[in-house]
Amino acid sequence: MCKTKNKHSGFSGSLGFVLAAAGSAVGVGNIWRFPYLCAKDGGGLFLLVYLVLVLTFGFTLLTTDVAIGRRTKQNALNAFGTLHKKWRFLGYLTFLVPTLIMTYYSVIGGWIAKYFAVYLVSDGTQAAQDGFFTSFITSQVSPIVFMLLFLALTAWVVYCGVEKGIEKYSRYIMPVLLLLVIGIAVFSLTLSRTDDSGVTRTGLQGLVKPDFTGMTLRSFLNAVLDAMSQLFFSLSVSMGIMITYGSYVKDDVDLNKANGQIEIFDTGVAFLAGIMIIPSVYVFLGVDGMASRPSLTFISLPRVFASMGGVGRIVGIVFFLALGFAALTSCVSVMETLVANCMEIFHKSRKEMCAMVGVYSLVTAVTICLGYNVFYFELTLPNGSAAQLLDVMDYISNSFLMPFISLLTSILIGWVIGPKWVIDEVEKNGEHFGRAKLYSVMMRYVVPVVMLILFLTSTGFWNLLFRH
Repeated sequence: MCKTKNKHSGFSGSLGFVLAAAGSAVGVGNIWRFPYLCAKDGGGLFLLVYLVLVLTFGFTLLTTDVAIGRRTKQNALNAFGTLHKKWRFLGYLTFLVPTLIMTYYSVIGGWIAKYFAVYLVSDGTQAAQDGFFTSFITSQVSPIVFMLLFLALTAWVVYCGVEKGIEKYSRYIMPVLLLLVIGIAVFSLTLSRTDDSGVTRTGLQGLVKPDFTGMTLRSFLNAVLDAMSQLFFSLSVSMGIMITYGSYVKDDVDLNKANGQIEIFDTGVAFLAGIMIIPSVYVFLGVDGMASRPSLTFISLPRVFASMGGVGRIVGIVFFLALGFAALTSCVSVMETLVANCMEIFHKSRKEMCAMVGVYSLVTAVTICLGYNVFYFELTLPNGSAAQLLDVMDYISNSFLMPFISLLTSILIGWVIGPKWVIDEVEKNGEHFGRAKLYSVMMRYVVPVVMLILFLTSTGFWNLLFRH
């Protein structure tokens, strides 16, 4: 039985912070979104673009969020008001992001739990059958049951607090997750198949070899924008999570070193996810197997596992266990951000706010589950993609609010407060911030422009600009 604390608590040290922050960063976005985008946007070309953006934009946004949290010792809701009273509204905008994400993240976690259970109790061939995923998510009971199991586990970890809950479980889950991902990636590299024409097919080239076939300025810019949007998923920036986690970091922790470790861990897992998924899908299903996010994970991969024969069940169990761990650590960080903010708003204990946020998460997640049957509808988003209820929540939080929040944050830090405010926090204990000049240039000049372009893209301006 864990004991909770009502007031501000923190991580025990640098390792606890890095593992918890990496756990937040490494989520289903790394494992189901990164490989799909990598295959879609030129393989090694997307990978190269993404690495450049991580070392520039990623480090800038991550450093900003963590530094704001540690220096103000406030969660996102109050941190911006502490920085500048007229910018308090930015904290409320930031609060909206996890509020929206929490409506559907446990639903996706429930999908993962369902598939893990299928492979655990059977040979998993039913998961590879046509229509299995659709029949599951459109049923009215089963998705809710598995969502409840995932949400209950998430709430328990958050209820236990920062050190006894989030940090403790991250210390166990993250090393296991890393080992599982490495194991499947190594296995995936051993796969090959000779087709009917006698050609031996391997899939690693699809990940690391740049593909310039049919490359145009528009397709390259789309790849850059896809890589930029992936940063939000991967690093948990501009959603209040890293500000909240930063507020739990002790003053003697080297932020520059810790942030660098988070970048390496997160990017490494994303790359390993690509090795884990792309070669196996190419070998067994070809290029057509790299469908969009949910289809790749819940339709294409089960078919790959079925094609492996007897070993496919074992690979399926390990894969969905790893994906489940990734989803859990990310969902915990989202819920923790909501709980921490609500503790400040309502001046209640962690126990009471966990209960309140838990009820909110339950009601909204059930609504999202019913969005595939009872509340089903379709509409076209401003960026041109078709959507239903879950997609709408995802679009508003990740494609609309997060670029907008990053834009406003870069203006606040770059031009109102000044980059030196963040740099001083990073160098608080005499540590050298080697990328200080890069940080200043990025925050003042580069981030505002790119975030404006990304925001306009999410509103449909990009499609309008390139309309024939």
